[in-house]
Amino acid sequence: MEDNSQQEKWLQGVMKETFSEQKKARRWGVLFKSLTFIYLFILLILFMSAGPDMGSDKQNDSHTAMVQVNGVIAADQDANANSIVTGLREAFKNEHSQAVMLVINSPGGSPVQAGYVYDEIKRLRGLHPDKKLYAVIAELGASGGYYMAAAADDIYADKASLVGSIGVTASSFGFVDLMKKMGVERRHFTSGEHKAFLDPFSPAKEEEQLFWQEVLDVTHKQFIKVVEEGRGERLNKAGSTVELYSGLIWNGEQALKLGLIDGLGSPGYVAREIVKAENIVDYSVRPSTLETITKKLGLSIGSGLASQLKSETSDFTLQ
Repeated sequence: MEDNSQQEKWLQGVMKETFSEQKKARRWGVLFKSLTFIYLFILLILFMSAGPDMGSDKQNDSHTAMVQVNGVIAADQDANANSIVTGLREAFKNEHSQAVMLVINSPGGSPVQAGYVYDEIKRLRGLHPDKKLYAVIAELGASGGYYMAAAADDIYADKASLVGSIGVTASSFGFVDLMKKMGVERRHFTSGEHKAFLDPFSPAKEEEQLFWQEVLDVTHKQFIKVVEEGRGERLNKAGSTVELYSGLIWNGEQALKLGLIDGLGSPGYVAREIVKAENIVDYSVRPSTLETITKKLGLSIGSGLASQLKSETSDFTLQ
């Protein structure tokens, strides 16, 4: 009897363990099925989005083409040269677009990215001499944003828009004294006498500061040359050009007097009154639906952290 009782307990234990394992397996099965469903759903969205939206509402009727520049101009931002240039090419290529508007709302950013766009606008205007490009500044067209605008046939802005900031900036921090107070020793190994000249944890050297200032000054001269080539005799140089290129920023009315813009008006005004094609078609390249969803889900947090930690060197921007 005792043996039978032990066998029954053993059998119950085995059955209980089996049922427990089956229950766990079912839970894992539900989890994997859910993940599979989510994966397939994302693939479906990707298929439906079919890449960036490049003016999907194009029409065969006469219209004014528009490409938007929103936010900081940088290779890893929405306002990157590749996206802007792609939109501009499509806008110029469409035979039904009567003119192209580059609508800018940007504080500036990378001089390289802005330069790419500037050069491409010049090239496209050469290929399509009968199709004008108008830059229209919304709230802000500063620094790299104005750099791009200088390539346009004409520039428009609202009377309260902020325009200009023709200058270059590079900024960083110095933590040398703080580290001394905290008793922290910096160990930074390099090959090359000036390889770490922007390191915020090393003492600043006068010759390196002079060198970096020269780099900024040369880039500033490049910016000035672009503006003067683009604006030509329209620039009002009655006052001091030092002020014009000092990095200051003006509202639309002031910018008009300085010759930085050609008129006051919105994108709608330019399309209706200047181009005479009131219908506006947006050719801006935008992230796909999938990219938007993944960003909202926080899947881009890693890239965001990486961009913050990518380098100890200072940011170098047109501002």
